[in-house]
Amino acid sequence: MKIRQLPETLINQIAAGEVIERPAAAVKELAENAIDAGASRIDILIREGGASLITVQDDGIGMTADELALAVERHATSKLPDDNLVHIASLGFRGEALPSIGAVSRLTLTSRPRADKTADAAAITVDGGKKSKVTPAAHPAGTKVEIRDLFYATPARLKFLKTARSEAGQVRDVVTRLAMAYPDIAFRLTHDDKAILDLPSADRLERLQQIMGRDFAENALPIALERDGIKLSGFAALPTLNRGTSQYQYFFVNGRPVRDKLTVGAVRGAYADFLARDRHPMLCLFLDMPPELVDVNVHPAKSEVRFQDSGLVRGLIVGGLKHAISQAGHRASTTVAAQTLQSFQSPAPPHTTQQWDGEYRQRQPSYKNFKGMADAGYTGSYYAAHKAASGNLALDGAPATRNFADEAPVNDAMTAAQQDFPLGAACAQVHETYIVAQTADGLVLVDQHAAHERLVYEKMKQDIAEGGIARQALLLPEIVEMDEPAVERLLARKAELEELGLVLESFGPGAVAVQEVPALLGATDIRQLVRDLADDIAAYGQTVSLREKLESICGTIACHGSVRAGRRLTHDEMNALLRQMEATPHSGQCNHGRPTYVELKLNDIEKLFGRK
Repeated sequence: MKIRQLPETLINQIAAGEVIERPAAAVKELAENAIDAGASRIDILIREGGASLITVQDDGIGMTADELALAVERHATSKLPDDNLVHIASLGFRGEALPSIGAVSRLTLTSRPRADKTADAAAITVDGGKKSKVTPAAHPAGTKVEIRDLFYATPARLKFLKTARSEAGQVRDVVTRLAMAYPDIAFRLTHDDKAILDLPSADRLERLQQIMGRDFAENALPIALERDGIKLSGFAALPTLNRGTSQYQYFFVNGRPVRDKLTVGAVRGAYADFLARDRHPMLCLFLDMPPELVDVNVHPAKSEVRFQDSGLVRGLIVGGLKHAISQAGHRASTTVAAQTLQSFQSPAPPHTTQQWDGEYRQRQPSYKNFKGMADAGYTGSYYAAHKAASGNLALDGAPATRNFADEAPVNDAMTAAQQDFPLGAACAQVHETYIVAQTADGLVLVDQHAAHERLVYEKMKQDIAEGGIARQALLLPEIVEMDEPAVERLLARKAELEELGLVLESFGPGAVAVQEVPALLGATDIRQLVRDLADDIAAYGQTVSLREKLESICGTIACHGSVRAGRRLTHDEMNALLRQMEATPHSGQCNHGRPTYVELKLNDIEKLFGRK
C-alpha cells in the first residue's frame, strides 16, 4: 500500500486516544481550561460515570464567537503568547483537548465573554469530528462544555471503560486533586443527580480538611522551604498518622497535579526513620519554580514532569519534611488519644441493662445474682470488681477490708511546676512497663521501652553525624557483577555512598569492586546489598537500602540498650525520662511510626465516667 495522508477526522481520533483515554481525562482537560480562564467556580456534572454525559461550566473569561470557531481546531490555543514551550505558565498549552473530545463524542461548546457586557453568547457543536457553524445562544458570562456519548465514534475504546461507579471514582479523584491545588476556586461535582463533591472556596488547610479529613488537618505539619528560587510548601501529617497505601500522598508542581517517582522516593527517605516499610505518611506538597526549570511537555496527559536539577528538588523535599517533623518535637497524632478513648468504651458487661433517667445509667445486678455467678464458677473482672467493692467479701484470699494507709504514697516531688511540663509529672508505673503521668489538664500514659528506644536511637544518629560512619576495609575487595547501566548509576553516587561508609571502585564495564563497608553492618551479603542499592537508585533516585539497613541496625542496638519493659523505675527515673522525651525531636513515635505515649485530656476522661 502506498503512503498516503490520513483524513483529518481519523487523525483527530488517533490524537484523542492519547489525550482522552477515559471520562476522567476529559473532565481534567476541561476543568484545567476553566482554571486557566480565571474561573472562581466550576460546576461538573456526569452521568453513567461520564460515558453518556459530561458538562463542565465555569464563570471564567469566556470566548467570543470567532474564538469559539478556533477553539475546536487542532493546536489552537491562547496559552502560548510567545510560542515558547520553555515558559509554560498555564495548565493547558497544546490546544488538543477540545478537538480530540469532539472527534470521539458529541460536543457542544457555549460561551460568552466576561469583559464585553454587550457581547452575546454563542455556541458550536462537533459531532464525531464534524463541526457546525457558530450560532447565537443564551448563556451567562463564562463557558459551558457539554459532552454526550463519549467514545461513540470509537467503539473499541468504549469497550474498555469500567463500571460507572469506577469511572465516577476516577473523575472524583481528578477533581479532588485540582481542588487541592486551587482552594480559592469553588468546585461542585454531581453524578447521576447526586452531589459527591461540594467544596466552597477556602484557604489551603481548610480545603485539605474538606478532602483529607479533620484528622489530617489536626495533625498536619506546615512545610515551608525555599532554595535557589524553588519553593516548597504544603502540609505533612505526623508520622503516627499513617496509612497502609500511598494514595493519600499528593504532589503539585506549579499548580499541576503530578505523579513522579522522584517525589515518592524523597518522601520515603524523609520518613524512613519514623515508619515501617509498609506504612505511608499522609501529605500534600506544592513545588513552585520558574517554568524553565521544569519540563511539563513529556507526557500526553501532562501528569509527569522532568526537573532540570532533580537532586535539588529531592533535597528540598527531604529537608523540608525532616525539618517539619523535627519541629514537631515529641508530638504524637491526636488520633492516638481518640483510638484510646474508643477502646475504653467497651460494651456493657454480662447480665446488665441500661435505662434512661436524664442520662444513661447502668443497672447493676443484685448481690444475689453475683453469688449465683460465683457458685457457677464465674470469675470475670466485672464480677471481681463488684465483689471487692462489697465490704464483707474477700478477693483471692486478700483481707476483707483494705487499709489504704498502707498503699504507696503519691510522689511528694509531684509539684504544680512539674505538671506544667508538656508530659507532666510521673505518678506511677503500671505493670512495670507503662508510666502514668499527670499534666495540668489530663494524664499521659508512656510506653517506657518504646520511648527510651527512640531517645537512644536519636543519640546514636547524632553521634554518627558528628563523628562519621566507621568503615571496615575488606582484606579482599568484593567484586559485584551487574549490567552496565546499574554500574554507572552506582558510580555516579560514589561520593554519597562513601559518606554512608561504602567505598566502591570501577572494575571494568560490568562490575564494581567493594573496598570498604560500614562497620555497623558486620557480616552481611555485600553483593545483594550493592544490587539493592542500584535498584533503589533506579526506582527512587536515592540510596534507600543502605540508609534503611544502617538505621535498622541502629534501631536494633537502641532497642537492646534501652530501658526494658518489666523494669521497675523510681519516680526520679520516670520524670527524667519524661523530661528527656520533651527535649528530644521525634520522641512521640518509635522507629515504626507507633506512638510512644498517649495523652488524655481531663474533659475526655470525665466523659468516660459520665461527668460531662
